[in-house]
Amino acid sequence: MDANKPYNSLSAYLKNKYGEKIFKIALDGGFTCPNRDGTKGSKGCIFCSEGGSGEFATAVTETSVPAQIEKALSLFGNKNIGRKYIAYFQAYTGTYDKPERLLALYRAALSHPLVCGISIATRPDCLGPEVLDVLRLCQKEFSEKFIWVELGLQTIHAGTATYIRRGYPLSCFEDAIRDLHAMSIPVIVHVILGLPGESDADVLETIHYLNRCHIFGIKLQLLHVLRNTDLATEYENGVFRCLTKEHYINLLISCIDHLDPDIVLHRVTGDGPADLLVAPKWSLQKWDTLNTLHRLMQEGGHYQGRDYSPSPADRKEPT
Repeated sequence: MDANKPYNSLSAYLKNKYGEKIFKIALDGGFTCPNRDGTKGSKGCIFCSEGGSGEFATAVTETSVPAQIEKALSLFGNKNIGRKYIAYFQAYTGTYDKPERLLALYRAALSHPLVCGISIATRPDCLGPEVLDVLRLCQKEFSEKFIWVELGLQTIHAGTATYIRRGYPLSCFEDAIRDLHAMSIPVIVHVILGLPGESDADVLETIHYLNRCHIFGIKLQLLHVLRNTDLATEYENGVFRCLTKEHYINLLISCIDHLDPDIVLHRVTGDGPADLLVAPKWSLQKWDTLNTLHRLMQEGGHYQGRDYSPSPADRKEPT
């Protein structure tokens, strides 16, 4: 548990493992997505921006992975920020390309002397045998470094998944989890809080399900409505309302209370680019949100796993 936070934070996990603060460098590998190129759809998920959730990546002027890493490092200036970094393939679907190109990209990142590992954001339906072979080869070549895979689940509920145009069934996620576990690759799962039509109880069902999946980490993300998305059109037409700050924090606390204490919390709010954010505007005050979360958790005696009670079912692999 984080000494400064009532949950198992990523920053504490990394500092405990490496003895210093580790920063992420967001990269754009030049990928697209099967939900955009016509394979499964052409519009992407309903909430996904034109940047494929990679607005903070550094490929605006640089295309090669080494150049992106060096550019990101230069932005830190002379700050004493440590000597190790995570290369994060953030934009679009980070395993959706020819195996030989994936191997070249991952090798380029893992070969950098300051990179201690890579994290790859992708979809469960883009982890076929050839992709897994690439990951297996990288594990062998860079055994001293780690490989994480981040899966965009968002919800376990089929109705919501259809609404957001996720494009794959829950069984596909379960297959991916099993394949990655077999390779001892840690899995981080993205979950969105505040999806249209979902109740707080629905969100907690997703948390309870993930407690049984033996995942390494989780990202709890507030639903952001971004400009030029179909979700923005729905919002502007009054189809749904965004969570208030109070509702979000209360729901987030409940999720953390019910979360297996061994799972590392990689995110508890998220960043919506200010120039793209339609709603909720209160989310732009990230530090205020985090400070309020920590204060309310402390005052209420909340902590990760407070309401987690593992049953025999929690120890089983997904079926």
